[in-house]
This record gives sequence, structure tokens and C-alpha cells, in this order.
Amino acid sequence: MSHESISLYELNVLVRRILEDSLPDTYWVQVELADVRVNASGHCYVEFVQKSTQDDSLLAKVRGTIWAQTFRMLKPYFERETGQGFMPGVKVLVEVSVHFHELYGYSLTVHDIDPSYTVGDLARRRRDILRQLEAEGVLTLNQELPMPLLPQRVAVISSPTAAGYGDFCHQLQQNPRGYYFQVELFPAVMQGDDAESSILSALDDINARLSSFDVVVIIRGGGAISDLSCFDTYLLAAACAQFPLPIITGIGHERDNTVLDSVAHTRVKTPTAAAEYLIGCMDAAADALCALTVRLRDKVRARLLQERLQIESLKRRMPTVAYRCLSEAKMRLLVLRKDVVAAASASFSSCRHRLKLLRQRLSDASPEKQLARGYSMTLKDGRIVKDASTLRAGDSVVTRLHKGEIRSIVEQRI
Repeated sequence: MSHESISLYELNVLVRRILEDSLPDTYWVQVELADVRVNASGHCYVEFVQKSTQDDSLLAKVRGTIWAQTFRMLKPYFERETGQGFMPGVKVLVEVSVHFHELYGYSLTVHDIDPSYTVGDLARRRRDILRQLEAEGVLTLNQELPMPLLPQRVAVISSPTAAGYGDFCHQLQQNPRGYYFQVELFPAVMQGDDAESSILSALDDINARLSSFDVVVIIRGGGAISDLSCFDTYLLAAACAQFPLPIITGIGHERDNTVLDSVAHTRVKTPTAAAEYLIGCMDAAADALCALTVRLRDKVRARLLQERLQIESLKRRMPTVAYRCLSEAKMRLLVLRKDVVAAASASFSSCRHRLKLLRQRLSDASPEKQLARGYSMTLKDGRIVKDASTLRAGDSVVTRLHKGEIRSIVEQRI
């Protein structure tokens, strides 16, 4: 049994004609770049894909071509408008026409691109990262760190050959007031696929020596705006948001903030501006110190003036106070003198009375009084005889009476 048949080439020609007849126009298609290759002739060959929103699995895939004449215009226009490189992983809205080649099969030819779609997608991606960081409670952690009063020990993450790093160091060294800054470079790749891991590694190295630094500065001098996509990653943003030292970014762009800018403690435009910010912090501390010095000087002067006035016031009051003190002392002395005189007079009166009593008692107890009462005293050799046993027969004694004396010779002792 025979079958009518055609060749594979004829079948592909039929497919091409049907596609060209059925899809003659151009179409705006939302796709994601999965592969981007540019050959020596300047033609760009890409792979467009669509992924599932649930599990990121591939739903569709097709080859695409951007001829050199078109690519030379589209690429710089896209990167200038979006700040994003034309690279794998980027979502784009492209105007394409459908083609089928008998040998190479189905493909799309790109004629135009709408950067606003990619800008919106980048903004959505940034918002999603920021929302995730906020939900995790780390979004503003670095911004809440206090900036040191004297941020002099600076850890710099930058490419060692970048002009921006040289500008940063020169600006610090030439500061008008001659502040000293200790700068240490932690080299990192600042663009391309390796930038994220390189910057994270530098942060790890700084984290191992936290006590040696006051701040971290991430700078990038020059370069295309399209190279900024490495600063819009979740891992880098999360690491910087939770870093224990304040992070200053100066990655050389004035358009929308990157995610890294949004979580850093302070964002400035350029490396030179980062240096000016640190100098400004030192200026603020120096000005505050000068203000305190002026206040201290004024306070000391005011206190000295107050003390001088008080001394002058005391000097004026001293004669009056001294006169009053002397008057009061005189009054107290007068009162005390009266009290002493009265007390002495009373004491003298009491003593006189006692003396009179003693005199009376002595007078009553005197020998004359006793003799006048009829008593007599017997003396031997001028001494009073109190015991008769002390006398012997023949002793001569004298008896003293109230009036006169009698001399006797002892004959017998009774």
C-alpha cells in the first residue's frame, strides 16, 4: 500500500508559510531572558523563557534574535532607561515577529523593547525584597544603629583599582581641619555575577574584626548604571541590614535607590560624598566640642563674677557684722559679769556666815572660855597633863586657873 509523502524540508516550508500567513504582524510579548550571547558580528542571540509563578518551572521557551543594527540601538537605550543590564534573569517586554526557518526552526526576531516594563518589574522585585526584610523585622536595623561621634576607623569595601576608592581616600586625607582617618580596604568585585558573593565575603572579613572599625563604607566609582543590579539582591541586603556597624553606601548613581541603599544606615551619591559625610560627622563633633568649650568658659566666667560680687558684698558687710558681733559679745560679757558678781557676792556672804559660825564655835571651844567656866589646866614642863600616871612624887606642876596660876609639888598620886 503506497502513501503520498513529502520531504521534511517541504513540511518545514509549509509550516513557515502557514505561520507567516497566520501571524504576519508584530506582537508585544512578556518574556524573561534566559541566555544572552553576542557574536563577533554584533548580532545578539537570546533565549526567551516563561516560568511558573508557583514553582519557577519552565512553561515555555523560544529562541530569539536581535540583529546587530537593532541591538546597537536597543541595548544602550534599555540600560540607560532601566539602570539594568541586558542580561539573563531580566524580564522584558519586546516587540517581536514570528519566524520559522526550515533548518533552524521556530524563533522570534526582536524589533523593539519597552524599558518601562522592566523598570516596573525591577521596582516590584525591589519592593518584594524590602517587604520580605520588613516581615523578618530586619529592614531598619542598620539605620537604627547610632553613628559614632568620631567615625575615624573606616572599613572600605571597593575595587582596589576603582577611581572612586582613590577619590574617597584623597578626600579624607585632604580634609580642611586635618582629621586623622584610619582606612582599610577590603577588596571586592563591584559589578557582574561575582559581585554579590565578593561583597558578602568582605563583610564576613570585617565582621571577624568588628572592634577594629567604627563604620563600613561600600563605594563604587564610575561604571555603567546597568552594573547596579548586583546591589538589588536579597542576600546582600539582608547581610547589610543586620550588620552590627553602620554602613554608608556611595555607589555612584543618582537614580532610584538600590535595595542596598534602602537598608544601609546612610546613602550618598558618590565615593567623594561618602568621604564628605564622614568629615561632616567629625566637623559636627568638633563644633559640639567647641560649643561646649565656649559654654564652659562662659559658665566659669559667670561663676567667677558671681563669687567676686559675693566677696565684695561680704567685704562691705564685714565691719557691720564685726561691730554687731562685738556688741553682742560685750552684752554677753556684761550679763556674765553681773552674774559673776552676784554669784561671788552670794558665795562671799555664805562664806562669811560660815566663818562667823566657825569663829563662834572656836571661841566657845577656846581654853579661856573653859577656864572661865571653872575648869583648870595642869601643866608639867609647859605641857598639859592629861594622865596622872605620868606624874611622879616630887614633880613640880602648874595649875592654870581663870585668873592666875598655882605651882604645886606632887606628893602622892591617887
